[in-house]
Amino acid sequence: MAFGGKGIGRVETEKGPFVVFVMNTIPGQTVKARVDKCRNSHAECKLVEVVTPSENEVPVDYQPISGAPYITLPVEYQIEYKKATTFDLFKKIGKVENIESLFDEFIASPSAWHYRNKMEYSFSVIRYDRETKEEVDDFALGFKKRGTWWIVENLDKDSGIFDKQFEDNMKTIREWLIATGLPAWHPPKQHGFFRFLQVRKSFHSNKLLINLVTTDVDIEKLDIKGLVNLFKETLGDRLGGLIHTINNHTGDRVEPYGGNTNILYGDYKLVEMINGLEFEISIQSFFQTNPKCAERLYNKVIEYAGENTGEGIIMDMFCGTGTISQLLAKGTGKDIVGVDIVESAIEDARANARRNKIKNVRFFASDVGKFLLKHPEYNGEILTIVLDPPRAGIAPKTLKKVISLNAKTIVYVSCNPATQARDTETLRESGYELVKLSMVDQFPHTGHIESIALFKK
Repeated sequence: MAFGGKGIGRVETEKGPFVVFVMNTIPGQTVKARVDKCRNSHAECKLVEVVTPSENEVPVDYQPISGAPYITLPVEYQIEYKKATTFDLFKKIGKVENIESLFDEFIASPSAWHYRNKMEYSFSVIRYDRETKEEVDDFALGFKKRGTWWIVENLDKDSGIFDKQFEDNMKTIREWLIATGLPAWHPPKQHGFFRFLQVRKSFHSNKLLINLVTTDVDIEKLDIKGLVNLFKETLGDRLGGLIHTINNHTGDRVEPYGGNTNILYGDYKLVEMINGLEFEISIQSFFQTNPKCAERLYNKVIEYAGENTGEGIIMDMFCGTGTISQLLAKGTGKDIVGVDIVESAIEDARANARRNKIKNVRFFASDVGKFLLKHPEYNGEILTIVLDPPRAGIAPKTLKKVISLNAKTIVYVSCNPATQARDTETLRESGYELVKLSMVDQFPHTGHIESIALFKK
């Protein structure tokens, strides 16, 4: 297996071994795969079907979904593969040959089951029948078939990843929606009514926030009162809010585009708690998908940030709505500065800090490179920088700006260790040494792993 869940197969040829990479596969499986890209020495393939399972796989009592390709592989094997492939990245891309000696800790998710706090289900008039392995014209609500954007496979019971009660009632919800007579979305023809069903969960309150996304075609046929009663009867007092979003845009996106959003029942947000702090989250807010595991991730960030006991502030770059900033303020006692270029995110961060009565944190809407020009009072005062960039990593120009801030310590949180390994070489050339690395398994049963690196000047 290679990093990110690519299974590796080798075929001997007259010109030597030909390597085949197949995403979301497990060593020992026999699979059918479709060639996506082909080069002289290797091919990139997409998984079509698992013909024979690996001897390490075990049966599970959940409906298999494309978003959890390793659910039949025991967690101890998943951890073994994730550690080995991440180490390999840092050796090959980051040029860190002694990475094992710098390894600090593998942080497992507190629960490997029902850990997600958000799911997005799709509608389609093209359904995949798992028994016949054929596409049929039918009303479908569930997840897109692996490798397709137009075919949906019905979810009929708990997937083991999200909320059991909700997913065990998906069949009931689907049957009620079919009875309205309104059609599911037709992805190739780009018309229809029902488009997406979004659900967000608060582990703190145990409530669910639901967003039904439709077009406005024949919308008068939708029984709003009946829709509210459907979810009230299904979830009881666990229903925190029901939202209806109109989206007529033909693109495959949930957010309203030229439409609007209406609250049909309850509230439009939930409250989640991490390490004793409360955070208000809406259906579209970015928030850690596995909040129980996120607590462990944040504790490690606080530990690394606290290693430098000198005088100065901690700067949280890409702070978003300020989750890490507030936890750093509470956990280290130091003055924290949160910086993000998105003004709306900074407004939310300030509101969250007021809610949690945290006073040793300040938030600024600013570009990283221009921050010290706008706020010269922080020049020479930055002790530690905490980075938590998007999956694409830090742009080279931005990384140079971060380095120019001249912090003594950098704590780099990454949801994509491949880009982190790439940046490790740049940081080393700029005088920063990698001294510790931890991994966090926020997404069991997938190929994803997060990593936290501590760099010291």
